Amino acid sequence: MVQAKFWVMTKHFDGFPKNSDFELKVEELPEPKDGEVLLEAVFLSVDPYMRPFSRVSMKEGDVMIGTQVAKVIQSKNPAFPVGSHVVSDSGWRTHTLSDGTGLTPILPEWPKDVSLSLALGAIGMTGVTAVYGIEDVLGLKKGETLLVNAAAGAVGSVVGQIAKIKGCKVVGSTGSDAKVAYLKELGFDEDFNYKTVGSLEEALRKASPEGYDCLFENVGGSFATVALEQMKNCGRIAVCGSISTYNDSTPQTGPYPYFTMIIKELKMEGFLQSSRQHKHPETLKRLLAWVKEGKLQCREHVTKGFENMPAAFMGMMRGENIGKAVVAV
Repeated sequence: MVQAKFWVMTKHFDGFPKNSDFELKVEELPEPKDGEVLLEAVFLSVDPYMRPFSRVSMKEGDVMIGTQVAKVIQSKNPAFPVGSHVVSDSGWRTHTLSDGTGLTPILPEWPKDVSLSLALGAIGMTGVTAVYGIEDVLGLKKGETLLVNAAAGAVGSVVGQIAKIKGCKVVGSTGSDAKVAYLKELGFDEDFNYKTVGSLEEALRKASPEGYDCLFENVGGSFATVALEQMKNCGRIAVCGSISTYNDSTPQTGPYPYFTMIIKELKMEGFLQSSRQHKHPETLKRLLAWVKEGKLQCREHVTKGFENMPAAFMGMMRGENIGKAVVAV
């Protein structure tokens, strides 16, 4: 018998999440049956999507949703031998019994000197999100100018680097001077701290006076309203996130940009990486190759201790992380 710890959402979030919204529980798991495996979490992911998706996909008392890298510690399923590692949507749990459904083995060519935590980030969900937004939604072309906000975050930092690999000009907006310095390290052409510029409109115009071909949207709200005015005619917008609105108790209203979209003939499309799972194997191999070649840099914000899952989640929602936020068990 293995003792498993897990975090539940005690009640739906009202505004910004708080400690009392979470409760740590313990249960004993039985031995695996034929076809089952017992997983032990090694790294767990905390991501912005958990805030809005908890409202639509969870009930109060459910285990918090999320992805983890786990080690197989017992197995009665030959597809997952003891000692192997998988990516699993097990949520905020230390141990999980699984029949193998939905488990993704770590790529066999994974280098020993690359942390398995990257399977939750640049060589995982956030990495494939960046690729699909750039290639499938935006159709970004060499020589074009891309604007990405939340640019030092898990998705944004990968977006900017892939755009540079493709020969584009990249402008990044982020929320601290330390994050601006990180974007410079990554090779962004222009970057700024939106919290300290006198005018977002002026900062965007200074960074790219000719306007923007593409916007990779992670923030939403008032930023999007200002940015759309500076899109080039027939510009494209990939809507990946809207973190500025996730904790609103009262929905934001207007201004509404439809006339701007009409006269500029803009194309805006929301997307989910999960709708392209059939492309994951090939895309993950491309991301791993970029990492091995030194073309894709990966910074992580690591919180130690499963007991700190809520704190790591709330810190990420406050923007305390540079790069991908993960918890090491």
